[in-house]
Amino acid sequence: MSFYELRQYKVHPGKMDQWLQIMENEIIPFQVSKGAVICGSFRGEADDSVYIWLRRFESEAERERLYEAVYESDFWKNDIAPRLPEMLDRDAMVITRIVPTEKSTVR
Repeated sequence: MSFYELRQYKVHPGKMDQWLQIMENEIIPFQVSKGAVICGSFRGEADDSVYIWLRRFESEAERERLYEAVYESDFWKNDIAPRLPEMLDRDAMVITRIVPTEKSTVR
């Protein structure tokens, strides 16, 4: 059964617009090009430090393959990763694996 990864990030003050620009124009397209299924990208309505996104994986093997294709790539290591600390509180990241319930519409 497929599962999801709910990723919750804390964006540094004043960095949300910059973060969204990089996320929507670089990170999401790059991950999709590697085969990732990005189900949603969200910002906090009232709290400008909240950013959440959701990815779906068909299996653990697929997740492992995608993690390697993305996070071990030269593009990620050289272009994306060095810019993350200025925008995100990496210590505050919460990554939760979730599975849809029986009646869920995303099953």
